[in-house]
Amino acid sequence: MRPIVGLVALLSVASAVAEPPSSFSSAKKILARDVYQAEDRVTFYCGCSFDEQPVPAKPNRTRLTPAAASCGLQPRKNANRAGRIEWEHVVPAWEFGHQLQCWQEGGRKGCRKDPEFRRMEADLYNLVPAVGELNGDRSNFRFGMIAGEPRAYGACDFEVDFKQRVAEPPEQVRGDIARTYFYMEDRYGLRISRKQRQLFEAWAKTDPVDLPELQRARRIEVIQGYANPFVESKAMQATGH
Repeated sequence: MRPIVGLVALLSVASAVAEPPSSFSSAKKILARDVYQAEDRVTFYCGCSFDEQPVPAKPNRTRLTPAAASCGLQPRKNANRAGRIEWEHVVPAWEFGHQLQCWQEGGRKGCRKDPEFRRMEADLYNLVPAVGELNGDRSNFRFGMIAGEPRAYGACDFEVDFKQRVAEPPEQVRGDIARTYFYMEDRYGLRISRKQRQLFEAWAKTDPVDLPELQRARRIEVIQGYANPFVESKAMQATGH
């Protein structure tokens, strides 16, 4: 965890966006353009720096690509997907979607017609840049602890137990994950199990808000028009303001 410094001087940031994104597609563009700026372009789990690169044979297209050398990343199985950045829902769309009637009637495709689901799917607080292979491997698995610390992605401290359907994130983002779940619960009524709540409460304590998390949250606040109170309040407590 990096210490919080200079929070009093950290004010709202300029943004070209005046309202929340209307779809998951537009949310991804806003994240790449307005939230994750040059010095902040590192992946959520592995800390790999990433940048925009041209797509071979497609001169008018670019994609976000991780620099594996910056973080010791190694593909587990799918090198192609490990070579691109994807925007991952910390709380999976499957998880919050299953709690809505529209999912029971038509799955994710059916929920795209539901205004509440569209707001949840496009909420910037719940979206982070992840190496594509990790996003795919995590799928809709719950977060938890995995015994033995098996490493399948090189130096990236991220583990997946496919049999138990559990993903274990690195220590430095566990609090971020917890505060995202608490935000989704507060904002949209997401239901969190007692076991998961106990885990997230512990993670929130051992990994308190740091400056990068606060900067990201304040950029999103400018865009969406409301704060994540579980980030903002804890940051203010840490500085006595």
